[in-house]
Amino acid sequence: MHSILAFAPVLPFCALAQPLPFHQTEFTAREVHGDGGWRVWSPRPEITPRAYVDETPSRALHGALALSGESNPAVFGGWERTVRGIQPENWYRFQARYRGEGLQYAPREVVTRLDWIDDNGKRVGQPEYPWEVTPSGEWSVVTINARAPARAAGVKLQLLLVNAPHALVWWDEILLEATPAPAARKVTVAAVNLYPHNSADPVAEFLGVLERSLSPPADIVVLPEGITAVGTGKTYSAAAEPIPGPTTARLGEFARSWHTWVVAGLYERERHVVYNTAVLIDREGRVAGRYRKMYIPREEFEGGITPGSDYPVFRTDFGTVGLMICWDVQYPDPARALVLRGAEMILMPIWGGNETLAKARAIENHVFLAAAGYDHPTYILDPDGETLSKAPARASIAMATVDLSRRYLDPWLGDMRARFMKESRADTPTDPPGRR
Repeated sequence: MHSILAFAPVLPFCALAQPLPFHQTEFTAREVHGDGGWRVWSPRPEITPRAYVDETPSRALHGALALSGESNPAVFGGWERTVRGIQPENWYRFQARYRGEGLQYAPREVVTRLDWIDDNGKRVGQPEYPWEVTPSGEWSVVTINARAPARAAGVKLQLLLVNAPHALVWWDEILLEATPAPAARKVTVAAVNLYPHNSADPVAEFLGVLERSLSPPADIVVLPEGITAVGTGKTYSAAAEPIPGPTTARLGEFARSWHTWVVAGLYERERHVVYNTAVLIDREGRVAGRYRKMYIPREEFEGGITPGSDYPVFRTDFGTVGLMICWDVQYPDPARALVLRGAEMILMPIWGGNETLAKARAIENHVFLAAAGYDHPTYILDPDGETLSKAPARASIAMATVDLSRRYLDPWLGDMRARFMKESRADTPTDPPGRR
């Protein structure tokens, strides 16, 4: 049985208020029609989705909130409920489960928002966009830990369907509760500035700088691109070696001795194929991952380098990292792909490249970025593109301790990392017609 609810105008804050903690697992038509219940919200009546309580699909006690696009490409709106009892600047955890049919790109079409309000029902701060989604069978779990802004007294929980004409989405098990502030995740990052010349063993020179100058110890160390070839005069092919191989063994010995992660660029041989590769070594000295450079500049193209085919991310004991190499920074898609896959920090061995574009990659993806280069500066950037540390001199190290739990909020835009995750149009083809 479907109970259809029509578009509803905005009602006073006090009339639709529910105290904390809020946890709802049962939905009936009578409940959503009553005071304190859910209502339907949309910017305009003609784009309002069909909203009803569906008696059949439920994970818990009874019923679920449903939204249907009704073949309307402009559909925009959904369920809204006000929860009061919010304490300014305290932390809250929101969680909800949804199940969808007919979705084309769920991150853009299934939108949840926490819209903070004051005692008079007026918006304060900027809305939060829960974006972390975990599949759980037929249902998906949406979560966020968010800090209420100053003067917040309540919050509007919004479950929206956006521009999804053929979709049907059900919501259940909706929770909002107070939660402790997240623990800091402090990570000390080091990036090495060294340009060996006429060197018989450039890897030894890099390790020597680290042995002499890495103080205090770091959680992760970034070395530049092509450390097996720089300053030797060797061709890419002559400098290439397998992974694992002799250079990863040497880097692994250092990583194990200093109990640190290491990222370094080298040339990898796999049978007759040569890649420009960045390796990730863990604290035990093991190869934890590799990234093969996707964008190949003219020199490497002419030198027989083969491009990679994926943008992997890697989970460490402090967070999730992604790797880029040099020419990748010229293009927006490597950094975008890494962050969409969960990277909190990008580590970039580089030979030379555009520093402005590197800063743009940090800002547009709202991610920490550490670069170690030869003809490119060696530095560590925060998600606002601000330089936290720089190593201008040769044989020196840029070091910074960052907090991966810190949220970088813009007073007008809110949390741009969350908005990037929700608003990025990864569903839209970018190839010109006829390219495929």
